[in-house]
Amino acid sequence: MNVLVTGNLGYIGSVLTDILLDRGYVVKGLDTGYYSECALYNVSPRIEQITKDIRDAESSDFEGIDAVIHLAALSNDPLGELAPGLTEEINFQGTVNIARSARKAGVKRFIYSSSQSMYGISNTCSELDEDNSEKNPLTAYASTKWDAECELKKMCSKDFITVCFRPSTVFGVSPRLRCDIVFNNLTACAYTTGKIEIKSDGTPWRPIVHIRDVSSAFIAGIEAPEELIAGQAFNVGIKNGNYTVRDIAEAAQRAVSGSKLVFTGEHGSDARTYKVSFKKILSVLKDYFKPEWDLDRGGRELVDFFKKINFTEEQFRGRCCNRLQQINHLMSENKINDKLRWFK
Repeated sequence: MNVLVTGNLGYIGSVLTDILLDRGYVVKGLDTGYYSECALYNVSPRIEQITKDIRDAESSDFEGIDAVIHLAALSNDPLGELAPGLTEEINFQGTVNIARSARKAGVKRFIYSSSQSMYGISNTCSELDEDNSEKNPLTAYASTKWDAECELKKMCSKDFITVCFRPSTVFGVSPRLRCDIVFNNLTACAYTTGKIEIKSDGTPWRPIVHIRDVSSAFIAGIEAPEELIAGQAFNVGIKNGNYTVRDIAEAAQRAVSGSKLVFTGEHGSDARTYKVSFKKILSVLKDYFKPEWDLDRGGRELVDFFKKINFTEEQFRGRCCNRLQQINHLMSENKINDKLRWFK
């Protein structure tokens, strides 16, 4: 089967591409290249690469492709608030362009990387589920993810199967590591400075999931029968995959022997607390999605990786591991313009 991955040169895409290749898929990548130079070690190209903005994709890019896994986006809330209008243009309009172009080319399946941020601040103690919980997107990033889901559901047909996966906050090793996401950040901080400081009281809940388990969910979107996935949305996480900030910080401390953990509590209790249900994906896709990674295993993996590459505090705090910093760098160097397009 021929699979095209958008955003294949990003944090998740770099890992997903290798897993697909190892499982025998023929993979093509489409990526504009914002983070292509952010690999922490040399990564040899193993696939055909299209260097293109998703806003400019066309049907010819998808000729001969059976399935698309669409990851490419401005990838978090701070990036989204940098330019809300551009977030709409890239994350929503760009997604619709990718989907329409793929459909026109005869692609049969379209797997979309969505987000749990669309739930907003939870007003309930119960776990949020895909179909019945209120959607309350509070940021440009969250709104575009929800809007794109709604559009993709309308596009779903027997000839063009769409499915949306809403990952928890991701953690784990990638050649293009992100340290602007919670568990990677805390573990990297512990490793490079010997200390973790938490400014809340540690009580807020956060769902998080390993990068390889997220990749497994996307592949389930390719492999599961269409009657299980067509037009559906799935939260992506593991059993008992909701953690307090204290749980997450303590797991990072366990991973880094001798590190100190301090709760300053200066920000009090964080209002952004939510728990998410993973019952749907763990039941409906149980034969295709089999998560394997918990926090402790992921923490050990990160520390082993840091040792292997001699990871430093400069790298931890630098642009290659922090997405907004990298975009600002490209703009300050006049490599991309204020529309986030490359200068010719």
